[in-house]
Amino acid sequence: MANPREAWLWSIGPQPDGSTPLEPEDAEGLIPTWVATRGDLNQAEYESITAALPWALKRARAIGPLAVLDDRFLLELHRHMFADVWRWSGAIRRRETNVGVAPHRIVADTRQAVDDARYWHAEEVYPPTELAVRLHYRLVTIHPFRNGNGRATRLLADLYLAARALPALPWGASGQDREATRTAYLAAIRRAAMDDCASLIEFARS
Repeated sequence: MANPREAWLWSIGPQPDGSTPLEPEDAEGLIPTWVATRGDLNQAEYESITAALPWALKRARAIGPLAVLDDRFLLELHRHMFADVWRWSGAIRRRETNVGVAPHRIVADTRQAVDDARYWHAEEVYPPTELAVRLHYRLVTIHPFRNGNGRATRLLADLYLAARALPALPWGASGQDREATRTAYLAAIRRAAMDDCASLIEFARS
């Protein structure tokens, strides 16, 4: 007999291109019992993230930019963002995924990424927006969590800007076509992997 969560994963349909596939062990941590489709899951995650935003903004402005650039804050942020959907929210990934570093490297690589960002901030190596985008790229390629990495690391970038009293980035929100926007984002991520962050910075500002 098939695992009920495995059957549920099949029933809700395929993951969007470029996202980390959920596994049956991940689905064991699902909290809402009413989620039956991909649309339901998207809605549950959207509502959970929306509920976390006031806390996140207030917290970032209270602790300041250097404290936002911290691996512990990233874990806390992910936990709040997905607290109503996944029991494993805020927990470091412990399995291999289609993207990201090996699990045993996540803690050290994440800490190095935020430490580098703290140095960039202190030494004004990059303008604030570029720093935020470069940090997002570093973290999303590490892929610290089972899922929600792009959303959590984009929000972290925006919270760094908020802590500096700067506006959040649109992250392609000016585009009308959601699929085209996602395609452009993934293309910019691939360009960044070739040491060309210009496209990702341009996308984030668009």
